[in-house]
Amino acid sequence: MALFTAAAMHDYDHPGRTNAFLVASEDKKAILYNDRSVLENHHAAESWRLLSKAENCFIETLDAAETKRFRYLVLEYILATDLKLHFDIIMQFNEKAPDMDLNNESDRVIISQMLIKFADINSPSKPYPLHRQWTDRICEEFYGQGDEEKRRGMAVSPYMDRDDPAVAKLQDSFISHIVSPLAVALNEAGLLPVLPGLEEPELIINLKHNHQKWLSELEEQLAFTKAVESGTTALATNVPSQSTSLSLKTSNHFFPIIQLLLTISHIE
Repeated sequence: MALFTAAAMHDYDHPGRTNAFLVASEDKKAILYNDRSVLENHHAAESWRLLSKAENCFIETLDAAETKRFRYLVLEYILATDLKLHFDIIMQFNEKAPDMDLNNESDRVIISQMLIKFADINSPSKPYPLHRQWTDRICEEFYGQGDEEKRRGMAVSPYMDRDDPAVAKLQDSFISHIVSPLAVALNEAGLLPVLPGLEEPELIINLKHNHQKWLSELEEQLAFTKAVESGTTALATNVPSQSTSLSLKTSNHFFPIIQLLLTISHIE
């Protein structure tokens, strides 16, 4: 129950800005949480405040000890979605994986942390049309932050400049360095289901397929760039242009990464 509750709470009241931006702009949330896991602490605090209202409280039948434990687990799971903790959590999981014991409470906690993390950033493991929609949405959220950074005279964060889109590069980095290590760890531990008739989990199949789609876009962009630079108009005409394949100006949040990866510090 704590894991499901944390999943519902984990992005509550998200302002559409990264932790790095909130810290750099000295936002009141960053000041309140001392620049540490700002968004995650905010999501946890505000959603718990919502849960505490009489009309929303579904844990009132729990006794004091159960309530304390439930709250502890919910907070542990929400805070685990801070990508600054990403590799530490994966490393802890991989160290425990060979001897994982579901009867061991600490093992159950680390498994649950891995599961909520994957649920948080698994857009690249969804069917491509749905993954593309979420990519468009996260990019539009990023561009909104980039626009505000320009207005404030701040340096525009990587991948957040709508005038210089690099969506395929972003997704390649996000999948390679953030999503894949998490998905592989879960799969090797036998925690991703394999449907009848398939040789590996559908989530892994989708991840590989989507990654290849982005790599193909990158190759097309490079070919187009070389064609333009060499003045080979004929070649350029046969290769999708960057504005055609990558423009997200008419789309909408995904940092897929949903807050970004772009560079780990921005993908919190």
